[in-house]
Amino acid sequence: MSPVTHLDQTRTVLPADLVHQISECGFYPELVTDTIASGLGSQPVVGHLVHHEATFAGHEVQRHITVLVLTERQLLICHTDDGDDGATDRALTTSEVVALRAIDSVVVTRSVSKPQSYGEDSEVVETWLTLVWGAARRLDLGPASCDDPSCDADHGWTGMQVPNDLTVRMSPVGDGDSNTRRLLDFGALLQSRVG
Repeated sequence: MSPVTHLDQTRTVLPADLVHQISECGFYPELVTDTIASGLGSQPVVGHLVHHEATFAGHEVQRHITVLVLTERQLLICHTDDGDDGATDRALTTSEVVALRAIDSVVVTRSVSKPQSYGEDSEVVETWLTLVWGAARRLDLGPASCDDPSCDADHGWTGMQVPNDLTVRMSPVGDGDSNTRRLLDFGALLQSRVG
């Protein structure tokens, strides 16, 4: 069976470094690049970030790749996963386009060792890029209580609704120094474009 492509569209040629980073992951690179090119149409790429991760569930390894591609007006988010139950004869790939004007918040977080000597021998330990545009919210609930320690009444529940559309986490130990730096650079670029 031949791959399904969208050859009727005018498509952007993806930057060589983006194609290389996707290929380095070794996780269905032709499928991932085709999904991204189809989602971009003819829009040129301004910046990108590739994150490949594997999770272990029992005796199975489940792979996932997230690719963020920035254009002048939008952010394309591509997720690709192994098939159900870790099946390697099937994959699920999704592309989502978010208009930059719709993004409410771009948060870049760094965990740094030895902050007192920042710039000398301090190191980035972990990084997070969190994007919020209102598509998903997480609800954290817990039992409500009062200030009386002897009270055993049911006070119901209390909670907090937290926007949580996308978080990408990288560390030098897990993802390498260059990928961690790419997350910080992409986060800074995206922050400069959202306003």
